Amino acid sequence: MSVRSRNSLIEALALFRGLNPTITVNEIMTFLYTCENEGLNIQELAHVAQMTEPTASRSVRSFGPPGSAWARAPGCGLIEAFLNPHDARSRVLHLTVAGQAVRDRLDQIIAEAAPIAQ
Repeated sequence: MSVRSRNSLIEALALFRGLNPTITVNEIMTFLYTCENEGLNIQELAHVAQMTEPTASRSVRSFGPPGSAWARAPGCGLIEAFLNPHDARSRVLHLTVAGQAVRDRLDQIIAEAAPIAQ
């Protein structure tokens, strides 16, 4: 029997599982959308991720800094939320240095992906 090495999607999911095994698909999606759209707010995140605002907020807060009043478990420390300079009632989302490292690793996984031989 021939066993194929894991593909880029499986490797990316394993990266998230390595951060914390309780991370959900919604949380992964909010991280990826934040990577693609740094500076967006929760309402914009909810829109692009096709989630309700409370779901988007809970999901992205899972990547907040550990110990922060804004973050929630598992508090992976990959995303920070800052007061929106244009609307003090909302927050804008940016990757932390650790978040940038995860984004860069995901980019590397995608770049190194080999097509499946037929």
